[in-house]
Amino acid sequence: MKLRPNQIAWNPIEPYTFAVASDDYNLYSFDMRYLDSPKYLHSGHTAAVIDLDYSPTGQEIVSGSFDRSVRIFRANESRSRDVYHTKRMSNVLSVLWSMDNKFVLSGSNEMNVRVWKAKAAEKLGPLAPREKAAFAYSEKLREQFKEHPEIRRIARHRNVPKSILHASREHAAIRASQSRKEFNRRKAEGIKDEDVEFVPLVKKSMVKKSANPL
Repeated sequence: MKLRPNQIAWNPIEPYTFAVASDDYNLYSFDMRYLDSPKYLHSGHTAAVIDLDYSPTGQEIVSGSFDRSVRIFRANESRSRDVYHTKRMSNVLSVLWSMDNKFVLSGSNEMNVRVWKAKAAEKLGPLAPREKAAFAYSEKLREQFKEHPEIRRIARHRNVPKSILHASREHAAIRASQSRKEFNRRKAEGIKDEDVEFVPLVKKSMVKKSANPL
């Protein structure tokens, strides 16, 4: 990897899969059998990712970052499904997923440990049969209509601190500027698009192997 990895976590269900928290603001999921490139890139943080942990089911990842937020990713998706933050929380140095799969814990630089629900909308405590049926029905509706534009927009929207919002916009502007610069360079040199090898974003962070190893 081009930048320093800060932490590694192994999937408790798939022993050949592990995830890496990196200084380049991203998380990467690898298959131990194919280390040339990551399986998935998990993006969203706006500062170095310091720690991460898998859920007991191995289907989700929690991460803590210097951007003072905690994010939860599905193991096979690039966008986070939830973002946790508070006004007084400082840089997040460690995270942990509880073994009952109901909570995530975070430790931050101002010497506090916080406990968050793994599913923000989940009701704690015993549920009546009618409540269970209502929650299951709501979840089924969300799953059925998740591709509808308005439903998708609402489901993806998260309120984040201004610092994270501004940093996200700045990073998007930098990526757009780099794309324009590369396009203009190819145009000036007369290079056609079909002559350029496409490199997926997930591979751009990897260091190329040397043809002549020492």
